Amino acid sequence: MEKIRIQFTHESTVARIIFDDGKANILDHIMMEDLQKTLNSFLGNSKLKLMVFEGAGKHFSFGASVEEHQKDMAAVMLRNFHCLFYTLKELSIPTLAKISGQCLGGGMELALMCNFIFADRTAKLGQPEINLGVFAPPASVILPEKIGLARAEELLITGKIISADEAKSIGLVNELFSNGTEMELGLQEWIEQYIVLKSATSLRFAVKASRAKFNHLLTNFLPQLESLYINQLMETPDANEGINAFLEKRKPFWGDEQKPLKKTEKADYI
Repeated sequence: MEKIRIQFTHESTVARIIFDDGKANILDHIMMEDLQKTLNSFLGNSKLKLMVFEGAGKHFSFGASVEEHQKDMAAVMLRNFHCLFYTLKELSIPTLAKISGQCLGGGMELALMCNFIFADRTAKLGQPEINLGVFAPPASVILPEKIGLARAEELLITGKIISADEAKSIGLVNELFSNGTEMELGLQEWIEQYIVLKSATSLRFAVKASRAKFNHLLTNFLPQLESLYINQLMETPDANEGINAFLEKRKPFWGDEQKPLKKTEKADYI
C-alpha cells in the first residue's frame, strides 16, 4: 500500500506531497520508503519550483512509528529517516509544510526542514520524544537555527506541545490562517505571488545560499546525533523502557524511581 500521493500543479512546477495512511499519517518504514522514492524522482526534474508537504485528513502527521523506535529497529529507522533530510538538502528545491492538526515528532522534523511553514489554528506542534525517554536528532540541529537556542531547548527538553498561535509568535510558523479553507486559498495566492514567476534554477541557488550554514550544521552534526542515539542512548534501560511503556499503554518506570507508576491510557503523541 502506497502512503504518499503526489499532485502536480501550476504547469507541473509545484509538487504537492500528501501523507495519507488513512489514519494519523504515521511515518513508518513504508511511508518513508515511498517518500524517499518520490524525492529521488525529483533529482532530475529541473522544472520544480516548490514542494508542498501536507497530511490527508485532519492531521499533518503524528510522527515516526514508535514501534520502529525499538532497539532492534532503531538504527535502520533513523538511517532511512535521516536520508530524507540529506536528499532534501541535495535537491535544494524550495519547500513548504502546510499544517493542520497534529504535527509531532518526526512529522514536526520534516516540517522544520522546510523553508516555510503555513498552519491553521487547529495545528499542534511539538517534539515529545523526551516523554518516551529518547530525543529528536534532526530537530536538535534544526530547531535552534529556526527559533534560537532558548526556545528550541524549551521544546526539546520539556517535550511540550504548542498551539499554532504560539508557534507563529516565536517565528516557527510563517503564515497563520483561521482554518484549512483559508490556508488553501492563502497558499495559492502565495504561490502565484512569490514562486511561479521566478526561475526554478535561481530559486535553488537561493535555497543553497540562504542555507549555507544550515546545511553545514546538518551534514556535520546529524550523523553525530544519530550515533549518539543508536550507540549510547539505546543502550540505556530508560530509553527502552520509555518506548515499551508507550507500546504497552502505561506510564514508564524510570530507573531512578522506586516503584512502577500506575497504568494510564495511551498518550496522544508519537
